[in-house]
Amino acid sequence: MISRTRGRAKREPTPELLGLIAGRFRALAEPARLAILHALEGRERTVSELVEATGLGQGNLSKHLQQLHACGFVSRRREGLFVHYALSDKDVLALCEIMCNRLETDIDASQKIVAAR
Repeated sequence: MISRTRGRAKREPTPELLGLIAGRFRALAEPARLAILHALEGRERTVSELVEATGLGQGNLSKHLQQLHACGFVSRRREGLFVHYALSDKDVLALCEIMCNRLETDIDASQKIVAAR
């Protein structure tokens, strides 16, 4: 089935595409990985800097960085002994902002219901 979105044809996603999308959302479902992404907002950081910024242990951090890199959310480059990580796609933080706005809306609606009793 093809539907129209803003004047252009939109195709229904295939099961394979939905699987890929779900994998990306699974990567974002871990609070530690979200903390890493936010720590990378605005500049690249070394693993040591990310350990300090997130409070995660180096082994745990490395595991999460590997998953974020595999999903394409972060890029890395080696400079001497150090590996520098950066956001490869700033749109991932836009997803976080959308969810924060959604949570604020839900909280506001719940507060209005409670206040009206």
